Amino acid sequence: MFTPLTAAHRADYLRFAKAFYCSDAVEHPIPLSHMERTFDALAAGSPYLAGFLLTHQGAPSGYALLMKTWSQEAGGLTVWVDEFYVDPAFRGHGLGGAFLKALPALFPDAAAFRLELEPDNTGARALYARMGFQPLGYAQMIFPQKSPLDGEDPL
Repeated sequence: MFTPLTAAHRADYLRFAKAFYCSDAVEHPIPLSHMERTFDALAAGSPYLAGFLLTHQGAPSGYALLMKTWSQEAGGLTVWVDEFYVDPAFRGHGLGGAFLKALPALFPDAAAFRLELEPDNTGARALYARMGFQPLGYAQMIFPQKSPLDGEDPL
């Protein structure tokens, strides 16, 4: 159902990441170079990233990109489900729920798991709630050092 991303998964990862950033699940598109840089860091073994290829009956069907951070508030290692995408052709097969349910076993040292979602993404919200995620009353802000597009064309 899911396997850690390796260099061999580059084409599948980029295909799904492009689809994710062209979907309603995100606020804005990003340049392909951002996706490539992230995958290169992941494939090189960055300690801050983890990625998984989701499969259904052997067919690549989505991906999850996770970021590792420390949270004093949460009491330790916090794993962010930063990007989580299941191709529409494979939705409804339990892939998302199975992956989210496996998170504690994949990261047994994690004190918490966090994620963000677009407010109108009711399908994702329902899935996350079923899996035990609870709303967090914080609003996020960002101070970008560069524009999200870094002068590049979005997808």
